[in-house]
Amino acid sequence: MQITPKQLKLYAVTDRSWLKEGETLYSVTEELLKGGVSCIQLREKNAADEQILHEAEQLKELCFRYHVPLIINDRPDLALKTGASGVHVGLSDMGIQKARQILGHDFIIGASAHNVEEALAAEAAGADYLGCGAVFGSTTKTNVTQLPVETLKAICKAVKIPVVAIGGVNSDTLPLLAGSGIAGAAVVSGLFKPTDKAAAVRRFLTQLKAI
Repeated sequence: MQITPKQLKLYAVTDRSWLKEGETLYSVTEELLKGGVSCIQLREKNAADEQILHEAEQLKELCFRYHVPLIINDRPDLALKTGASGVHVGLSDMGIQKARQILGHDFIIGASAHNVEEALAAEAAGADYLGCGAVFGSTTKTNVTQLPVETLKAICKAVKIPVVAIGGVNSDTLPLLAGSGIAGAAVVSGLFKPTDKAAAVRRFLTQLKAI
């Protein structure tokens, strides 16, 4: 299933470590969707399958109500079971072709890429979009290599599928991606950390108009 550049414009990746007292993953996600986030990725690296399934089922109903795709990180089997929109796989996760075997062609498959060679390989394997980074480091992953903006530009020129920049993207760093050719930006703490989520979404969407 294809995903449009418009749907990838502001791609929120969940991170429960930023939840404040009184907040839930559901309540914060709803705030972000109300504000105009265009895609949600449920990322739970250390949760049990039962918890991920429960969260995915809740967020799917919420995302579908706002006509926004819900992507499950790493787990095509859980994406299939919950009826989410698709899955995002990394280099160390289940491969694109294996994910496609599980999901068929009615689900979105995103893939991580860190250079032009990986990007072309992911596209050839059937990825619908690419997540490329870490463009400005990362607050959610350790031992990541920073992706130069020039390499990001080269990836965008080399592939026909849309590219999303990820890694340390916030309101200070996002303007540095102007002219890179990205379809959108994946944001974690920049959306989940602020108290005023709607204001954060508005700020990012305004900045993305100039990218």
